[in-house]
Amino acid sequence: MTLHIWKGTINAERYIQVLEQHMLPSGRCLFQGRPCIFQHDNARPHTASITTSWLRRRRIRVLKWPACSPDLSPIENIWCIIKRKMRQRRPKTRVPVPVNIQQLRTAIEEEWTNIPQAKINNLINSVRRRCVAQREANGGHTRY
Repeated sequence: MTLHIWKGTINAERYIQVLEQHMLPSGRCLFQGRPCIFQHDNARPHTASITTSWLRRRRIRVLKWPACSPDLSPIENIWCIIKRKMRQRRPKTRVPVPVNIQQLRTAIEEEWTNIPQAKINNLINSVRRRCVAQREANGGHTRY
C-alpha cells in the first residue's frame, strides 16, 4: 500500500479526488470485483453530502463508524508504529534524524514501507474483533 502525504487541509472536494485517484484504482486491483466495504471515520470531508452522494452513485458500501473511535481503526495502530520508529531515530543508531520537512517526509515514507505486509493484514483482519469488543464494552474502552 502506498502512502500519500498531502499538503494543506483536505476538504470534501479534495477527498473525492483522493478517492477517485487512489482508492478506486487500489480497490479494483485489490478486490478484483469481489464485494467489499469501505471504511473511513467521521471526519467532515468523509461525511459531507457531496462525499456521501459520490459514494452512493458509485454503489460503494460504507461501514458505519462510531464517532471518536480511533481504537477501532487499524490505521491508528500503523501511525503508532511509525511514531515509535521515528522516536527511535537517534544519532547513535545511525538512522538519520530528520532536520527538515523533506527529510521528515522521506523518513515517514521509509518507516511506512518497512511495516511488514503481514502486520498490516493482521490489523485489517482485526476490525471485526475490534467492533465486537466495542459493542460488548457498550462503547467503552477496549484492549485495542
